[in-house]
Amino acid sequence: MSKRTKKKPLAIRCFEGRQSLVCIVLLAGALVLGARAVQLQVLDQEFLTEQAAARQLRVANIAAHRGPIVDRNGEPLAVSTPVDSVWANPRELVRAPDRIDELAARLELDATDLARRITRQAGKEFMYLRRHMNPEEAARVTELKIPGVDVVREYRRYYPAAEVTGHLLGFTNVDDEGQEGLELAYDSWLAGRPGRKKVLKDRLGRVIEDVESIEAPSPGRKLVSSVDLRIQYLAYRELKAAIQAHRAAAGSLVVLDVDTGEVLAMVNQPAYNPNDRSQFAAERYRNRAITDILEPGSTLKPMIVAAALESGQYRQDSRIDTNPGFIQVGAKLIEDRDNMGRIDLATLLAKSSNVGATKVALTLEPEQLHRVLARFGLGRTTASGFPGESAGLLSHHSNWRPISQATLAYGYGTSMTTLQLAKAYAVLAAGGVQRPVSLLRVEQGPIPRRVVSDATSASVLGMLEEVVGPDGTGSAAAIAGYDVAGKTGTARKFARGGYAEDRYTAVFAGIAPVSSPRLAIVVVVDEPSTGEYYGGTVAAPVFSSVAAGALRILAVPRDVEGPASRRAVTTLAARRP
Repeated sequence: MSKRTKKKPLAIRCFEGRQSLVCIVLLAGALVLGARAVQLQVLDQEFLTEQAAARQLRVANIAAHRGPIVDRNGEPLAVSTPVDSVWANPRELVRAPDRIDELAARLELDATDLARRITRQAGKEFMYLRRHMNPEEAARVTELKIPGVDVVREYRRYYPAAEVTGHLLGFTNVDDEGQEGLELAYDSWLAGRPGRKKVLKDRLGRVIEDVESIEAPSPGRKLVSSVDLRIQYLAYRELKAAIQAHRAAAGSLVVLDVDTGEVLAMVNQPAYNPNDRSQFAAERYRNRAITDILEPGSTLKPMIVAAALESGQYRQDSRIDTNPGFIQVGAKLIEDRDNMGRIDLATLLAKSSNVGATKVALTLEPEQLHRVLARFGLGRTTASGFPGESAGLLSHHSNWRPISQATLAYGYGTSMTTLQLAKAYAVLAAGGVQRPVSLLRVEQGPIPRRVVSDATSASVLGMLEEVVGPDGTGSAAAIAGYDVAGKTGTARKFARGGYAEDRYTAVFAGIAPVSSPRLAIVVVVDEPSTGEYYGGTVAAPVFSSVAAGALRILAVPRDVEGPASRRAVTTLAARRP
């Protein structure tokens, strides 16, 4: 019983061996894990923290709010509203092809087209799926919890007055950058500066936590335009009605404040809605009042008369012999509808005599006539700052021939924009001085520049008042309770080989009220096609409606005495030595 009884059975020895081995393995594993933990937590902590941040922490942009555009009274014309854009990480999304149909349905996109787009972008980490969605609709997309799909907050431009102010304001692109109009001209003023922040993202690229603000966004600044939205609506309505009534191709209307040079209204037809991107075509969104040029026709005659008075060769009572009702200049026969005989300058304008204007222009020195017209603003931009503004055309006097000077007298051979013409008439209304045109509200009146003398402007203004009288060509422009002045213009449109016989531009340029001029208004109706095409019958009634409404809006007192301009001319005449 001895040694055999003391020796442990083989099975027990095997068990104890295995037990020792397991303990050794566990101890070794614990030591390895402990060492690894020390390495990760102590030795490699900085490296691993950087790696984790590189995979989970991102710097994200914070969209900046674009500054609003308002009218001169604070009414909103352009505002930015928050929207959400849905984006995806194609590397993640491509691994879930079974979710494409569901995603496309929520985005209201074609599933096949969406799958094709995702496949093409499979090597990238970012792509937009749909821009500028309503936040509620975008939230329904994120509810699906599809891998690699998330939303980002952006802003979309909205124009409350739609087509009424579309040509003036322009529009922004999908990234809220100005593309046309005031949005482009003052983009650096309106555009905000995006901010930056650190965010924590999950493995699918979705933001799960804002970690730190790096730089706060800086919103854009408010832009106060010169426009009075009430007058803008009025001008838009009346011009649109005239274009429809006369089945015209296009039209423009500008209302200027004589005292400040501010544009109170500027409208065009055909119009477009800047809220509807499907209407973005150059022929619709260009601002015709500033970019398109026209031959002004007889609306240029007051400037010819002003140049004549400035030359000293003519006085207000000077008479011009228009017999026998026509004049031959070179190969061209210039004629009036009737032989008016000997007429004064007021009758020349009231009856719009081409023969009279031609004879006056031909007696003036080309250099002197060119200098006065250039001072009125012909051949140069108004410096309004509007993108794409046209300077028009006034050729240098050294290039003039007698026929050039003759046709210039009644508005052919030169071209100008609707805004340029309104600025020129504002000179006559402001006592012969010119103020810069402004599309922004003017806080302090600019220093004017003299163009013609007080006496000249008062004389021409008195003559223009007779144009709107019962016997003048612009009688349809008259306004009950106010003395107004203006000039009609009807110009044939240039066509291949010369001037067309059946295409016209009808124009009326006017000033109201004459007693204390406040507004200079120009109405242009391009290619009326109902048979009426004269400025006095097509454009003058539009002036009457817009001017009457604008004067009421601005609370301009009615005239209580007789023709105010005659009183002004008499007073100035009495002052002369």
